[in-house]
Amino acid sequence: MKKYIIPVATWFLFESVAVVLWLTHDQIFYLFNFSYIGTAVALGLTLTIKKKKYARRMVQLLVGLYMLIYLGLICNENMQIEGFWYYLCTGVFEAATIHYAVAKIFGPLFFGRGWCGYACWTAMVLDFLPYKVPKEPRKKIGWIRYITFSVSLLFVLALFLFQVGHIERIMFWSFVIGNVLYYAVGIILAFAFKDNRAFCKYICPITVFLKPMSYFSLFRVKCDKEKCVSCGKCKQVCPMDVDITDNSRKRLNGTECILCMECVKNCPKKAL
Repeated sequence: MKKYIIPVATWFLFESVAVVLWLTHDQIFYLFNFSYIGTAVALGLTLTIKKKKYARRMVQLLVGLYMLIYLGLICNENMQIEGFWYYLCTGVFEAATIHYAVAKIFGPLFFGRGWCGYACWTAMVLDFLPYKVPKEPRKKIGWIRYITFSVSLLFVLALFLFQVGHIERIMFWSFVIGNVLYYAVGIILAFAFKDNRAFCKYICPITVFLKPMSYFSLFRVKCDKEKCVSCGKCKQVCPMDVDITDNSRKRLNGTECILCMECVKNCPKKAL
């Protein structure tokens, strides 16, 4: 049963958040929301351990579609980074603010970039494209993410600074238009760079939060040096160009690991 510690711990973490938010905010929605997401992620991790082929993709669809369609389009919540800035400016700790705190700011201290691998609704679509493993060397244009990060912040600040009316409606449409742009740019980059995850590596503003926290992640893929034969298979299948054989926190692209477990599944010596 030791191999199921991670899915159980993940479920317990989300369930704890669900109960705390339910009791402190007196809104049962939080109990349902985080219980659903935690259960979906824990189920996916369990199926991954059981070596079920589409376990991670199942979680992406369960969580990604829930957040995109139900929370975003039906409930009119902007779950993109603009929604986070919006709630910060209004001084309200709910919706996107709680989502970012749990999944993208403090959560990565426990599960690193797991959000990117199991829940992101942008990557959910991009992972269906044909370039699951990068076909070309990584580009040195990751600085673009800081531009998109800054633009999103300045956009929301400008709305408050100029006292624009109907901000909530603008937030909804910025979520819709933002997602369309994300998908369009992501698909174009995937084919241009022959890499499904090019958007994640170079454009996504969320990684500005994720990367520094992921450096200290509790759950990490590690290499048993005694079993490793340096065949390079793990590097060949990694969608994020991580040198997973280096156990130090300074390993190449270490904060990019999305815990997809492709390296673990493909290691011929079970060294990971």
